Amino acid sequence: MSPYKLYGRAGWGSSLVEAQLAWYGLPFTFEPVGDLFKEPDARARLEKVNPLAQVPTLVLPDGTVMSESAAITLLLADIAGSDSLVPGPGAPERAAFLRWLVFIVVNIYPTFTYADDPARFVSVNAARDPFRAATDAYAQRLWRQVETAAKGPWFLGERFSALDIYVSVMTRWRPKRGWFESETPRLFAIARRADLKPELVEVWKRNWPT
Repeated sequence: MSPYKLYGRAGWGSSLVEAQLAWYGLPFTFEPVGDLFKEPDARARLEKVNPLAQVPTLVLPDGTVMSESAAITLLLADIAGSDSLVPGPGAPERAAFLRWLVFIVVNIYPTFTYADDPARFVSVNAARDPFRAATDAYAQRLWRQVETAAKGPWFLGERFSALDIYVSVMTRWRPKRGWFESETPRLFAIARRADLKPELVEVWKRNWPT
């Protein structure tokens, strides 16, 4: 089987999909992408594959292009024929998994899209810092809501899932682990446990080498 091709950048959202490919043992190559905020050439190259020039972008062995990490998460579980990261249709955790996967991707993930580079959305220089501050504060309110749904030792309770991968990755971004430790201790504990998953340790090292 031809390998999957994952377009990504270390430490960015592509790590969500990289972790799942590694978990399932699916063969893939990693196509490094430059800084999409600072390198116009990097954006132009990725636009040829994905017009939105976003990571993750995954090319399947048959050439089909997949974007949107939640869609990729569900697809990879189907391809692998495994419910180890995505509870199956009959699982009691299925509804909660789908709800919070979509909640995180639809509500929290876009706050980085908007606030990482406010200049893309706010034309007035003086308004950019307040815009980013307001967006970050909104993300923190959303994380506190996610905290109320987290169980333990994993997000869904006793079973590990792709939600724990999302928590491990996204708590490394703003407002960083220190904030999560004090403000959302259950999410922080889940992230720390996921960091130690043997199947994923090498992925974390590649994306956050220090």
